[in-house]
Amino acid sequence: MKRLFAIGMLALLPLWASAGDEGWVIVARDTSSTYYAAAVANGEIGVTVGRTPFSLGSVVLGGAYESGTATSVSRILEGINPLGLSMTLDGRQIDPSGIIPQSQRIDLLRAVHETCWSIRGVQVICRVRALRNLPYALMTEVEVAASRDVEVEFSNRHAVPASFADTLRESRTVFCEADSRILVQRTSGSYNGGRDRVVAASTFLCESVFEQPAPGRLKALLHAGDRAEFSLVGAICTTADFGDPWNESERQVIYAAREGTRRLVEGHERLWSELWQGDIEIEGDPQTQREVRFALFNLYGSIREDSRRSIPPMGLSTRGVYNGHIFWDSELWMYPALLVLHPELARQMLDYRVDGLDAARRRARAYGYRGAMYPWEGDARGEESTPTYALTGPLEHHVTADVAIACWNYYCVTRDRSWLSREGFPLMREVARFWCDRVTRNADGSCSIHNVIGANEYAVGVSDNAFTNGAARRALEYAAAAARLCGEEPDPQWLEIAAGLRILHFPDGTTREHATYCGEPIKQADVNLLGYPLGLVTDRESLLRDLSYYEPRIDPHNGPAMSYSVFAVQYARLGLTAKAEALFRRSYRPNLRPPFGVFAETATSGNPYFMTGAGGMLQAVLFGFGGLEITPDGIVQRPVPLPEGWKSLTIKSRSVIYRSGK
Repeated sequence: MKRLFAIGMLALLPLWASAGDEGWVIVARDTSSTYYAAAVANGEIGVTVGRTPFSLGSVVLGGAYESGTATSVSRILEGINPLGLSMTLDGRQIDPSGIIPQSQRIDLLRAVHETCWSIRGVQVICRVRALRNLPYALMTEVEVAASRDVEVEFSNRHAVPASFADTLRESRTVFCEADSRILVQRTSGSYNGGRDRVVAASTFLCESVFEQPAPGRLKALLHAGDRAEFSLVGAICTTADFGDPWNESERQVIYAAREGTRRLVEGHERLWSELWQGDIEIEGDPQTQREVRFALFNLYGSIREDSRRSIPPMGLSTRGVYNGHIFWDSELWMYPALLVLHPELARQMLDYRVDGLDAARRRARAYGYRGAMYPWEGDARGEESTPTYALTGPLEHHVTADVAIACWNYYCVTRDRSWLSREGFPLMREVARFWCDRVTRNADGSCSIHNVIGANEYAVGVSDNAFTNGAARRALEYAAAAARLCGEEPDPQWLEIAAGLRILHFPDGTTREHATYCGEPIKQADVNLLGYPLGLVTDRESLLRDLSYYEPRIDPHNGPAMSYSVFAVQYARLGLTAKAEALFRRSYRPNLRPPFGVFAETATSGNPYFMTGAGGMLQAVLFGFGGLEITPDGIVQRPVPLPEGWKSLTIKSRSVIYRSGK
């Protein structure tokens, strides 16, 4: 065994939150009790990091889906996890289940999850990254220090989901040039009835102080005061992205080995530094600063430039109950924050819808309509993937309007008329054609939409749902405006139907959620979306009447997080800052789970990380307290009072900085 250079144990202690780390480091305060794992992701793959040594959850692959079968719908793929480390001390394998970390933290700025623990005179620090510069790769860095003489050995075993058939494990020695030997582990499995393959490869990156008896094994003899470090990098490739995932997965880990840990980390951190050019700075409230940045961190980890993919409700943290499908959550809740901070990332979400336009046309035709009818739950092909037991699939049609509204907002922010002519307006035109067929004309000249589910999914098969009708109105109006900008004459029906769509009211003027609504509990805000983001209710008296009526009717146990963020935006804009702040806190803090504060969908659930809720919370900051508003002339900023304790609020994108202060 090779002898290591001696170094003091203090060299391994984590650098906890210093002055430069304020607002950037999430520290787990108690890892011994209830524990919800946080994820690291790079827009292509994601994985959760557990409490015990080297524990990782399922790897979620953003670009690969398992096809639907006779008994299941399509769902995002759980990949092979190539980072399955275990540790042996003096020939005895440690049992990780009984080890409580001394410390865990997430460095948001550098996008790294760090865990520190000790066992039998050995201290270990493990850092996990989803490499932003290698989209299909994960990396674990390990530092070990000994306070006694000890023999350490590390073994790696790929974790293969039970659903994969015909799994093949291989250990290979790859020779790169004449004298360069790289030991590679490789595992493959099949899915979609054997038509597709997923392949994982991994290799250690280490100096000569370690011996490698075989692929997947490292050994070293440490004396008291010695320190050693190594990295393990793994790549996961599928036939969804590569014709030859077997060799491509190996090429990527060989490239990583040739680059070395330092260069890989530098490249990863450089790209995250670019992402953090889109940032929200809150002076005077460090706790909220960390919570807001953690939301951005998870949102940024769920998407990447040039992917032409959108974000599912749980991002890349888990397949969850939603199977990695794309809902209205993307356009209405996550998209606006990205549109302000990183329009190029928001564009990917629209690219997904543009690519799915033909599928939306086919769906409209299948239901007897012209134009485009977008799916309630979209899969990789943009086709409907809602489980058949859920009536949201056939009836929740407002998503089609939400997509068109997002296209218009993208044009308003970027002023990219070339994109509007080429991609945005053709989509908006097809959506407008759909709504022209979907409405029913009434004898009095008004228009109704029957048999829908609105944002409040407790009301099934209703008529004249406020949000559905309001969203359809906006989609038709924006299609007409886009047509003129593109040099075309809009269909006269578009504005005629938009003006005729019914928004119902109770006798006292309160907006009625749908034609038969009588005050029963609701799942989430519906009517109140007319005030924000649709801007169809604008006068103070009407806004306050609707807000006060519907707030107590939201299900406090099973309703998702976003409702209160919508309320917060409107109260902030009305200058009712204390009320806005209370609802802002309510929009996310009851949903945060220990020890890191990952975001659950409801106040009583435990299925983090909920990107939809994070998007709503960020909108409360950007469009509420930040005073931002998307208009046909671009983003404007209105003066809005800040919450108590906030000295200033700075919103940064790559090109513009918006500031608010006391």
